[in-house]
Amino acid sequence: MRAAIFDGTPTSDGNYLRIEDIPRPQIKPGHVLLRVTACGVCRTDLHIVEGDLPPLRPRLIPGHQIVGEVIEGATAELPAGTRVGVSWMGGTDGDCWFCKHDMENLCDHPTFTGYTVDGGCAEYALVRADFTFPLPEGLDAMHAAPLLCAGIIGFRSLRVAGVRSGERVGLFGFGSSATLAIPILKSWGCEVYVVTRGAAHRTTAIKLDATWVGREDDRPPVALDRAITFAPSGKVVVDALSSLRKGGVVAINAIHLNEMPGFNYDKLLWGERQIRSVANMTRQDAAIS
Repeated sequence: MRAAIFDGTPTSDGNYLRIEDIPRPQIKPGHVLLRVTACGVCRTDLHIVEGDLPPLRPRLIPGHQIVGEVIEGATAELPAGTRVGVSWMGGTDGDCWFCKHDMENLCDHPTFTGYTVDGGCAEYALVRADFTFPLPEGLDAMHAAPLLCAGIIGFRSLRVAGVRSGERVGLFGFGSSATLAIPILKSWGCEVYVVTRGAAHRTTAIKLDATWVGREDDRPPVALDRAITFAPSGKVVVDALSSLRKGGVVAINAIHLNEMPGFNYDKLLWGERQIRSVANMTRQDAAIS
């Protein structure tokens, strides 16, 4: 099969990935082989190839927003030809304390698609059958792929932040995950306040009917009940905290974060404001979303 390979060294033309012919994966128990029809590119993929996350394998096929069709390893639950999605969480041990307490996203020995095991930037992908999600008819592969990480993790971020209907919610940074979160927030009757540095992102937020849209250094005109940060920037977390009411919550949706400059407990966190992190996702998040 053809696959995009990352081995930690740039190509002669400055790219991170090499397109190579390699053997097709061999089926093994508990897995299915997919013919890949689409694979999205996530910010985490960029963290991996740009060195923000440490390499865990000498050679890797990245990609964890996979849409594909089952061609080998079919079961009664997943017949041949079933169209499924695969996300960042590619498997858990099922035995650790977290798995046994309904927190599989915090598993002690997780498998990460496109990081600890090969992902979907290839013609075929071998994945655990119990970590696939059958996709509804009518949702094409190109639109389904971003939902498998940006959509699921964006939805989980709203849950981690504790968003309630009708609240004022800030979205700091406005990439794919935040874009997909806005329709959910609007359906819950929330006011949505967007802070982002990109002019195109601000235009998109306006088109999606955000209540207010500001630039990177702007502050929402009201105190927020909840905020979610989508940029790998400690400064953005500080900005979000400074926009909260007392008792408000910031959920950090980032797998990598730099330092938080200017953090001041008395001004930012006191008053029972909270900072929470969003770590991975569960299969239940995917089923609900």
